[in-house]
Amino acid sequence: MEEKDPRIKAFTVFIKSSQSVQKLIKQDFLKKEINLNEYAVMELLHHKGDQPIQSIGKRVLMGGGSITYVIDKLEDKGFLYRKPCPEDRRKMFACITDAGRKYMETRVKEQEALINTIFDEWDDSEVEDAINLLKRIGIHAESLLK
Repeated sequence: MEEKDPRIKAFTVFIKSSQSVQKLIKQDFLKKEINLNEYAVMELLHHKGDQPIQSIGKRVLMGGGSITYVIDKLEDKGFLYRKPCPEDRRKMFACITDAGRKYMETRVKEQEALINTIFDEWDDSEVEDAINLLKRIGIHAESLLK
């Protein structure tokens, strides 16, 4: 049997590792009150404040119809509310509630703990090396798109 090109092997390992991490994150979300899409919206509002609903989709890489559904779900859970824009009646803002803020303070800590557990496999210098290598490959891949 022929040995694989190291770059092909690196790609395969990268993809499989990424899938395993994503599976673990998804499994964690199954135990929580909100799903990944809802978390993405909540995280944006938690860190960046009130956002026009029309712009949230682009910021969290979600389509318009999906955003409306996610906003509705989060509103039903009491984690956010809609507020009309005073300057433009066509615009509506999504705003985090106190309950949403409290939930996110706890959830962000849980998420960070899980991520730290995943990366416990590496020491600090290996984490830095991984950041630099992954950043380089990402930038290179982006340059190939143009």
